[in-house]
Amino acid sequence: MKGRIFLALVLCIQALCAGFFVADITVSVFGIEVTPLDWALVELIEIGAALGLVLGLVVGWIAIRQARARTRAAEDALRLASGAFMEVLEERFAEWALTPAERDVALFAIKGLSTQEIATLRNASEGTVKAQTAAIYRKAGVSGRPQLLSLFIDELMEVAP
Repeated sequence: MKGRIFLALVLCIQALCAGFFVADITVSVFGIEVTPLDWALVELIEIGAALGLVLGLVVGWIAIRQARARTRAAEDALRLASGAFMEVLEERFAEWALTPAERDVALFAIKGLSTQEIATLRNASEGTVKAQTAAIYRKAGVSGRPQLLSLFIDELMEVAP
């Protein structure tokens, strides 16, 4: 919360600084008559505005670095979760004593491929793939693809913090 307030304050300072510079240029370009300020005051305002813009630059750079660090951490966590999912798959496949062909078919089925797509990828007939999926479901103790996928989702949800 403090960080957001600080960022909002820096943005307000930047907006004021930018407004000062734009107003100063606008007055000069269009020849608008204004009561002149003391040159020392104008110099102080310009220095303050420039410092405000530099502050915004520094804060922006820090925010970008923090965002990139959070992105890297999220990508690492996703990689770990993906690896954990593959570990769970391999453990269950071993527990169910799936053959190498059944493991391939089960993995493709979990990925959402159709029977025809699996048959094409494995260079097998659809009948063979249907027989293999039936064996997988029987060994896993489920009646179909949604329940098979649900087994893994439930297990990952139990492990999640």
